[in-house]
Amino acid sequence: MPGKLISQFALRFALIAAILFVAVAPTQAAQSKSMSVADLALYKGKDREQVLLEGAKKEGQVTFYTSNTWMAGYVSQEFAKKYPFIKTNVWRNDSKELLKRLTEEAAAGRFIADVVETSPDYMALLRAGKTLQEVFSPELGPYDNSVKVKGKNGVFHWTSRELYISLGFNTNFIPRAEAPKIMKDLLDSRWKGKMSIAGTTTGTQWIGAIVEGFGREFLEKIAAQDINVQNISGAALAELVASGEVPLSPTIFNSNIFVAKQKGAPVEWRPIDPVIATTGTSGMVVKAPNPHGALMFLDFLHSKEGQQAVLKGGLSSARNDLAAPEQKFKKVYIESKYSLDEMERKFAEWEGLKRRLFISKR
Repeated sequence: MPGKLISQFALRFALIAAILFVAVAPTQAAQSKSMSVADLALYKGKDREQVLLEGAKKEGQVTFYTSNTWMAGYVSQEFAKKYPFIKTNVWRNDSKELLKRLTEEAAAGRFIADVVETSPDYMALLRAGKTLQEVFSPELGPYDNSVKVKGKNGVFHWTSRELYISLGFNTNFIPRAEAPKIMKDLLDSRWKGKMSIAGTTTGTQWIGAIVEGFGREFLEKIAAQDINVQNISGAALAELVASGEVPLSPTIFNSNIFVAKQKGAPVEWRPIDPVIATTGTSGMVVKAPNPHGALMFLDFLHSKEGQQAVLKGGLSSARNDLAAPEQKFKKVYIESKYSLDEMERKFAEWEGLKRRLFISKR
């Protein structure tokens, strides 16, 4: 009898468990389907990958705003290759225009972007304007806390690239041995009228670095070299250097020269201390219309595979398990040197100097 009672009890227990499983399983599935964007962004369940995958297939697209050419091109294309069922829409412009567009879209109640990637100072402005969604990603682990901007339960954004601004020149016009090696070499009379700087935030940062590192008087001496201000991005200016239209420029990203050299262009990049180090960070936009695709894009971008795609453009990675080339030159991190209010005042001051010393004189 005891054996029969135990057997009956086990059978009844199994039946009750089965009934509970059937009753609970649909409820859990329903909850996953009805999660808010905020809950989805911080979801850590074991089925997270499957939830994102199924949701992204239904969304069918993701929209990525970035201020970096390599991110807009090769890296985004690698994501599209891995997930061909997700149409990857990309819009690229400099940080200032990117901020303007996102702010205007939010004010109009139009939410188009899913993921944004740009410099940390502009990301801080977006966060202050409550434009960024706090997220969790399994790819946060390989990054130091110093490159994460944390929220209560996750992060608002974290570093996705690092690159450097310094001298780019065309070797058909300027032999390597004759190109400037230190900042004071830019004052040589043979470079008068041959240099250009970017008219965007890239050029503004360079002016700030000169003022803070060498003083206003030195900047005025450089301005006397009849430097042309090109109202284009650093990437576009690098193309002019590659074509020979601009012989040399001190506002060129090392990554752009890296790519140009791979294509056979007669160009070289040389670090002239202090080199401006810039970082790009990425995050998810609040009320992203394609939240599943957005989280998948962020996971990919910060994964080892995604960061290897970043490195192929000559950029560096903050991911701990990826060895970056040793950079021995002195770097100055203009973007993170000041608070938001201080940076706004500094940029206004440097923009004024650019207009008075470089643009108005021409």
